[in-house]
Amino acid sequence: MKVEKISELTTNRLSVYLRCLNELAAKGKRTVSSSELANKFNLNSSQIRKDLACFGEFGTRGVGYKTDELRDHLRKILGLKRDYNVGIIGAGRIGTAIADYYAIGGSNFHVTALFDTDKAKIGKNINGIQVFDIKSFSSVAKRDNIEIAIIAVPAEKAQSALDRIGKAGIKAVLNVAPVPLTATEDIKVKSVDLTISLESLSFHLSPEPGIIRELKPISRTGRKK
Repeated sequence: MKVEKISELTTNRLSVYLRCLNELAAKGKRTVSSSELANKFNLNSSQIRKDLACFGEFGTRGVGYKTDELRDHLRKILGLKRDYNVGIIGAGRIGTAIADYYAIGGSNFHVTALFDTDKAKIGKNINGIQVFDIKSFSSVAKRDNIEIAIIAVPAEKAQSALDRIGKAGIKAVLNVAPVPLTATEDIKVKSVDLTISLESLSFHLSPEPGIIRELKPISRTGRKK
């Protein structure tokens, strides 16, 4: 594998490729070329080849990639050869919805605990997942070997939640609170702001004159359909 800095955009695309390959494998497709993969899932064939080249040589010229073999490589690259325990701070509607989603199974990510400050929620079980007092976050995280934390609290409480996560030694955080957070360099924070996404969509529906809008659908990799 080449030693170089890999961008987050690249790893995001690898996840998309893996999802596509999983679909092909489920349909019995044993080999696939970058062009076939691109055409079927509206991806970019040259981008696929460029992304994969960051991690080594895959596939055979004139034949393409062995579906199962490439899936295995991508799972290894993305760290999906094992499972991860996840803790969610915030047992409100968003936090419990995320817990419900991953309770279905079939994922490498397992929510083992929810945390909240609301005494009415503490001690309850949601789909078999217990809600703990946020004060016990560090001890429960250690007990359950939680490696990823999700912040699903109101904006004004998000930074303190991240600080608590950092003190517990967790280095990977998904933030769904609508606020940017400040973390130390050793902690990776990935933020998902639904409001920003919705407001971006509303821009395209706005009747404000004199603005040219791009209304063509965009693929998961940013290529226009």
